[in-house]
Amino acid sequence: MAVFFNITISPIPKPPKPFTASLSPPQTQISKAPQKPQQNPIFKIKGPSTLSGHISISGSKNSSLALLAATLCCSGSSLLHNVPNVSDIKAVASILTYLGAKVEAFDGKMIVNSDGVGNVEVDMEEMKEIRGGFFVIGPLVARFGEAIVDLPGGCEIGNRPVDLYLRGLSALGAVVQLRDGKVRAHAANGKGLVGGRFRLDYPSVGATETLMMAASLADGITVLSNVAKEPEVVDLARFLIDSGASIEGAGSDNLVIRGKSQLHGSECVITPDRIEAGTFMLAAAITHSCISMSPIIPSRLSCLIDKLSEAGCKISQFNQHTLEVSAVPTYIGDNLKGFDIRTSPFPGFPTDLQPQAMALLTTCTGSSLVVESVFDKRMSHVRELQKLGARIRVCGSTALVFGKDEGSSLHGARVFASDLRGGVSLVLAGLAAEGTTEINNIAHIDRGYENIDRKLQHLGVDIQRLTPVACPL
Repeated sequence: MAVFFNITISPIPKPPKPFTASLSPPQTQISKAPQKPQQNPIFKIKGPSTLSGHISISGSKNSSLALLAATLCCSGSSLLHNVPNVSDIKAVASILTYLGAKVEAFDGKMIVNSDGVGNVEVDMEEMKEIRGGFFVIGPLVARFGEAIVDLPGGCEIGNRPVDLYLRGLSALGAVVQLRDGKVRAHAANGKGLVGGRFRLDYPSVGATETLMMAASLADGITVLSNVAKEPEVVDLARFLIDSGASIEGAGSDNLVIRGKSQLHGSECVITPDRIEAGTFMLAAAITHSCISMSPIIPSRLSCLIDKLSEAGCKISQFNQHTLEVSAVPTYIGDNLKGFDIRTSPFPGFPTDLQPQAMALLTTCTGSSLVVESVFDKRMSHVRELQKLGARIRVCGSTALVFGKDEGSSLHGARVFASDLRGGVSLVLAGLAAEGTTEINNIAHIDRGYENIDRKLQHLGVDIQRLTPVACPL
């Protein structure tokens, strides 16, 4: 029987507010995202692997993206701690710089001063490559009265319409037009946004965060209903409140926001990345290993903890922010038991852990049903898992995964990452596969995982990051 100790997690200490930038460490001015190399690096993994040791979990990528956009709401400087060094963050930093903000990065910290913002139009490739860049539309319209941005990019995992963003901004007094692949929005009264009421058809995290930022600077009271309850929404609300905003209900179905005429810069510690933590928990399970990790907030991963416990893993908490996952054969017997999952908004099973969980299920006993209810095309990793020997049948957004005793037998092969989470599911499968697995297009993985190859090496995995040498003509 799996063990999990319920210990109250004390909040990460919050520094005093407001923040005035007066630091003088070695600093790097962010001007633009690094150019993509001509040859995309690959991962080579020699399996099967056994993991052991302890790893540190990076700051949340998804929280960081929203918080960086939120600095546009604030006058003066904001200081973010524990910012992950991933390509999506660099891309958003480039967008802020393009708008006129001053962005400095050093030692996992970022200082953003948006007082110099004088551009409300973003015409950059970064906007087309990541979805997080679209967050800036809310702060720009709210603080500067106007915004012109490209439609968002990101992983090709299905239909992620922006109509909720646009209809929500209209409810706050914006005139919004979609023309030539760009969204153009301005305050209808020529001054700024006004409070209003809006119900989201679906509790979209991005739409909730964008409208929360916009409403924080709107004139009057805004009521948003059927909003997302994800931890990243709570993190953003805390930052905005520390910056002077009035927000009630973060983490519930409804938000009440009393707009302020101005927000000030503040200081924030990015919370641990729950998706990275969940990925390493699944890595321990798929390799029948025992590892520990910190910092982690178990209440943000309760659904995964329940599923892994059901499968036969032993999950223990040793102090406030340290978790151990054990799936060693002496504890679980020969194999973990398969389990069914249906993705859903928080506190349900995270869609961002569905591909990784599917990789694990190919090594469990029995058959498992995986239902993807958040994104309509988040099954592209199935074909690549099949190349590695997985037996999976897909019908629409539902997959039937056959376990180790029902035809799945993972072996090394050459595969391709087509998106962030699907890509890392191939890494997990490679850990359990017999032989060498080569994963191409790992730039997708680098968008959301900080030094994942080095962290796996620290746990004992034989993984290399290689850059193919182009053959001369």
